[in-house]
Amino acid sequence: MSKYETELKDFPSIFSLKGKVVVVTGGSRGLGLHAASGFLQAGASKVYITSRKSAACASAVAALNALPNLQPGAQAIAVPADSAKFEGVKHLVAEVSKSTDHVDVLFANAGATWGEEFDTHGDTAFGKVMDLNVKSVFNTVRLFAPLLQKNGTIEDPSRVIITASVAGIGVGTLGKNATFGYSASKAAAIHLTKNLAVELGPRHILVNAIAPGFFPSKMANGLLDLSGGAEAVAAKNPSLRLGRPEDIAGLVVFLASRASSHVNGATVVVDGGEVLARGGMVGAMKEDKAKL
Repeated sequence: MSKYETELKDFPSIFSLKGKVVVVTGGSRGLGLHAASGFLQAGASKVYITSRKSAACASAVAALNALPNLQPGAQAIAVPADSAKFEGVKHLVAEVSKSTDHVDVLFANAGATWGEEFDTHGDTAFGKVMDLNVKSVFNTVRLFAPLLQKNGTIEDPSRVIITASVAGIGVGTLGKNATFGYSASKAAAIHLTKNLAVELGPRHILVNAIAPGFFPSKMANGLLDLSGGAEAVAAKNPSLRLGRPEDIAGLVVFLASRASSHVNGATVVVDGGEVLARGGMVGAMKEDKAKL
């Protein structure tokens, strides 16, 4: 048997994150909190949670540390920091470095959106969204790179997972609550992922992105309401439901584990097929109008 052939003798461990050190930005709620729950329950020893608000971090860490199925000594650790600012990212790296000399997984999840119609869409709002969703992601990966490189090997690379969105693949929300900046920023995040994958792969760091559709969360709930409510949006999805916490947790655990050790530069869509169905719905609308 050559070195490129493998006898799969240890499948039960292929999704294990036993002993891994993880950093989750934007981890105090929503997708970040779902992901952190998955990382811990998959065996991670330390999961650092960061967001701007100290109270939110503390609440999230308390909930995470109360989870069942954790490895002995495993813990979630709160590190409040403002990832939107370069100094905030530097502070985060410095605080994490106080209790670990390496990071195995970085989940760059912090993000924001802004909805406003085209004619009044302000420069400041657009800029803030681009800064947090793109520039700060680059800065976070760049500043954490030395810690990610520390233990990464060809056989066991470190991982970066970037939160993009289906809004960066298809067209985002238009109209009175248009998300031009958000949609553009998530498209940029997807392309940034590809560039980082090629740059960091030789350093034994794999970089992939996830592109979620609608998941009920503080960020998404307002848009869900404007779109007719969660049930109405779910009914238009080919899978007839919205995203659930385990959908995110399972995906990020896969991307952080040995199961994905030859996946690099990919964007994994997790939306039940919704972004694919948009073209069909647009086509159907055009046909209906033609009949009138």
